[in-house]
Amino acid sequence: MNGSLIVSSILNPPILFFFLGVTAVLVKSDLEIPPPVPKILSLYLLFAIGFKGGVELIKSGITQEVIFALAAAILMACFVPVYTFFILRLKLDHYDAAAIAATYGSISAVTFITASSFLTELGIAFDGYMVAALALMESPAIIVGLILVNLFTADEKREFAWSEVLRDAFLNSSVFLLIGSLLIGVLSGEHGWKVMEPFAQGLFYGLLTFFLLDMGLVAARRIKDLQKTGLFLISFAILIPILNAAIGIAIAKLIDMSQGNALLFAVLCASASYIAVPAAMRLTVPEANPSLYVSTALAVTFPFNITVGIPLYLYVIDRFWR
Repeated sequence: MNGSLIVSSILNPPILFFFLGVTAVLVKSDLEIPPPVPKILSLYLLFAIGFKGGVELIKSGITQEVIFALAAAILMACFVPVYTFFILRLKLDHYDAAAIAATYGSISAVTFITASSFLTELGIAFDGYMVAALALMESPAIIVGLILVNLFTADEKREFAWSEVLRDAFLNSSVFLLIGSLLIGVLSGEHGWKVMEPFAQGLFYGLLTFFLLDMGLVAARRIKDLQKTGLFLISFAILIPILNAAIGIAIAKLIDMSQGNALLFAVLCASASYIAVPAAMRLTVPEANPSLYVSTALAVTFPFNITVGIPLYLYVIDRFWR
């Protein structure tokens, strides 16, 4: 593999600020970002990527590639929790296995945004409809995870308020804002983009960098939780994203995606949720241990993907598409 891709990824300012946050925790600096700020930054990033994606979607139109890509996104969001559940059951109980499987079936919007910024830096084009794939992959994994819990703990007579489950899956703040921004981008089109571009694009890179600084702080604080997971889950948190990315790349090749779109799809397949799914699991599966599914996704898979995973997946794509 060409090491320059990894170096290029790591030397990106957002990634360097991520490691600055990690370092701050490790050396016990008092660097801290007030809690409301990361929430505002995450809302901004979702708005900006959703709005721009909507504008690009209306420009490209609904083509056969778009339909195949969105169908593949939903398929992967349902398939990943099922097969990973049975792998996790080798070492974990039903509750922890289902919660972690749902986490890895869903996606990380920040990993997707980091990958899109990486492609922009390299001058590789990608299409706005991939934001729609991002939005569609958030919720199915939550529902599949809860179905798995229901199926394998039926004898324990657990009850779910399915109306609340579906509400959390489809109307949680990140999904709602992302889909809403996408639709507004579609409706306002090129005219809306001209009006919003200074805010939606001009500030984007800087705010992403600041957000990843906070992510570095949070991830480093979760490192100690990994002592509870053992080698099995640490290995799972690295190897499963690679396997999911490989499946995603194979699908992307099959439906003839461009290189940029293929990378974003692979990243969606390889990433793990550390916001939406953990929130849903804490509410609906309180028996599952949050330190397992949060620490593996945030302290292992997220850093791996943004430093090594993204350039690795792009290298493989470049070899197959050449």
